[in-house]
Amino acid sequence: MKIDVHCHILPSDWPDLAERYGYGGWIRLEHTGTGCANMWKDDVFFRAVESDLWDPDRRLQDCGKHRVDVQVLSTVPVMFGYWAEPKDALDLARFLNEHIAGCVARYPKRFIGLGTVPMQAPELAARELERCVTELGLAGIEVGSHVGARNLHDDSFEPLWAAADELGAAVFVHPWDMMGMDTMPRMPNGDWHLWLPWLVSMPAETARAACSLTMGGVLDRYPNIRFLMAHGGGAFLATMGRIKHGFDVRPDLCQTHTKNPPDSYLDRLYFDALVHDPDALEFMLKKTTANRLALGTDYPFPLGELAPGTLVESMDLTPEVKERILSGTALEWLGRDRADFETDASLAHSRWLGCSV
Repeated sequence: MKIDVHCHILPSDWPDLAERYGYGGWIRLEHTGTGCANMWKDDVFFRAVESDLWDPDRRLQDCGKHRVDVQVLSTVPVMFGYWAEPKDALDLARFLNEHIAGCVARYPKRFIGLGTVPMQAPELAARELERCVTELGLAGIEVGSHVGARNLHDDSFEPLWAAADELGAAVFVHPWDMMGMDTMPRMPNGDWHLWLPWLVSMPAETARAACSLTMGGVLDRYPNIRFLMAHGGGAFLATMGRIKHGFDVRPDLCQTHTKNPPDSYLDRLYFDALVHDPDALEFMLKKTTANRLALGTDYPFPLGELAPGTLVESMDLTPEVKERILSGTALEWLGRDRADFETDASLAHSRWLGCSV
């Protein structure tokens, strides 16, 4: 089986949010032709996208091509809206969450959903998390790497983490609002020169979040939350020696919430395996184990793995390790059973192989 834990989705359209809420800063989608659209933040171009972002049937065709059995759906982080008025961010989160739940209901053996919550208002976020899990049937939530000046261990987030712990929720931590975006040079079309926020700042953001969860004591206080870090954990594993050394030599700064060193939590965090490099994946396996790594592609964006599972399948790993990375770890992280998805998985594979079913 292949279960892709890192797949983004949006509705094919949504209301004019600036008009709905009375102020700007929101993303809008402008369809430009069959299967194409542009995303704009107010009047500034953000990204060109295609129908695989919003069309479940189009993405299932891609899944058949690459033999992906299940996609785990989450919103595009630019839609988090952590900067907005809490009631407006909650309203948008509910809209996005209901859309994802609808996709899962339509194809329950092909999709698993993660919701989004208004992190700037943790009490509201906790209630929306509970709705996502208990009413909408989602496996958990996706959260950003920080909320304004607050890192994920900030005391204000305790209501959300308490709710996630009680529910035993899966939490997907994704970088967003990357460091330096306001100061890095941009191209005439609005894209960042050399794409540095995505290539350099994203890995730093994920490491920032992982350090916050470990050294900030969140994993100590809430052992039932299953956190998965995007993009191979970013720079977290690669700089663990430096992080651990800093923890040891500056206890006044790094040991204020826990005395447990950050590398002692590597059997508590999950990571997607989106690293694009066999040496990097081998390094991850040495620092952790296959039991902590799950297939993730960042579908449908070009910085992701365009043929899901290619890196894992190309490496000299045992069948058991490959199976664990391609599906086993995802099922454990999500709290799901393989048997719930096997029927449609066989159907998808038969279609891909050209069989009559």
